[in-house]
Amino acid sequence: MIFFTTLSLSFGEIQLLFSEKVEYSILGISALLFLIALCLLIWQIYRYCMLFPVLQRADGVLPKSGGFQYGTQTRDSKMEVHYEELSHQLSPGSSCTNLGSSFDLDSMVDLEEEHIQGSLRFSLFYDQLQARLVVTVLDAQDLAVRDFSHSVDPFVWVRLLWAEREDEEQGSLHSVLHEWQTRLVKKSCSPVFGDQFSCALAEKEVSRITVKFEVRDFDKYSRHGILGEARVPLNSLKISYPLELRKDLQVPKKDMVGEALLSLKYLPTSQRLEVGVLKIRTVCHPNKTERALYARISVTCNQCKLRHQRTTQKKRWEVTVFNEVMTFVLPDQQIRECSILVSVFELQPSKKSSKHLIGTIHLKTDKTSENEHWKLMMQSLRQPIAKWHLILI
Repeated sequence: MIFFTTLSLSFGEIQLLFSEKVEYSILGISALLFLIALCLLIWQIYRYCMLFPVLQRADGVLPKSGGFQYGTQTRDSKMEVHYEELSHQLSPGSSCTNLGSSFDLDSMVDLEEEHIQGSLRFSLFYDQLQARLVVTVLDAQDLAVRDFSHSVDPFVWVRLLWAEREDEEQGSLHSVLHEWQTRLVKKSCSPVFGDQFSCALAEKEVSRITVKFEVRDFDKYSRHGILGEARVPLNSLKISYPLELRKDLQVPKKDMVGEALLSLKYLPTSQRLEVGVLKIRTVCHPNKTERALYARISVTCNQCKLRHQRTTQKKRWEVTVFNEVMTFVLPDQQIRECSILVSVFELQPSKKSSKHLIGTIHLKTDKTSENEHWKLMMQSLRQPIAKWHLILI
């Protein structure tokens, strides 16, 4: 009994060592640490909301149906837009990995026979004070999946197409002013992107711009597939305030970016095919710096590239004259099954690794206008046959 009493007295003596001042100090430090933790939590939530504004839906979100409509102005439309140049913006001198580099437009299968489904949500805004166009890719929904993997790895390729004529007549040529790509979202049929891109653009040029969104399926070991496209001409929209739209994906269409005068000649005795690049006409935006052009000719048989050659670089004009002929040795059987791909590239002579694809021409034996040129070549052996072809992208 004496032993326990001693312990109780000792414990009481220890408790008396802490004065009232010390107790209030410990309580104050605890409250301060709690406030610091609360502030950090609020800051992290604020950063999350700013980096992913797509997760905060406004009251006036457009319905899932196709087409576009003018949205009501909400708090989100009053937010300050940050013109931050993202690291994945495509620039001619960029050395970063390009998700679209392994995609070949002429290898695209006939998507009209495939099932195109899904929609894409994005927003457009033109800041008149800073003369900048802001494009934000928000999300996609209900994308088609691949049959063999039952999944899809989507990303979005964005192009600003500048029309040669302001009235957008049929047959008008276009020039690609800027290209961007969003980040890759793996294994998602309804991916959330939230990527924002911006560029300087004069107000008088806005009416000539068409924004083209191409949703692609990433493939590491082959060519990227196309899940559909959505395009919006800016001449029909009022984008002085941020405008959010949702568009159903459509079958991709190629755009005319130029034309080329090509010549074909086949010599059956020596089994030689001669492809001549005579002239190339392209549309170039007046504000673009000095550029050079060259063409690469590839011969393909049964989807296997046999050989290729390229022209010399020429300074880019409205009509660039080459007058160069490339010779390919092909057996008689291959000449009847092969196809020719002419790829036109532009580059800046002052920069290294600035190659940029303008468009392509595909000459093959099918029911197209290019087939007519091929038939004329086979009917007029040993004679060069020249014909204009559209450059498409």
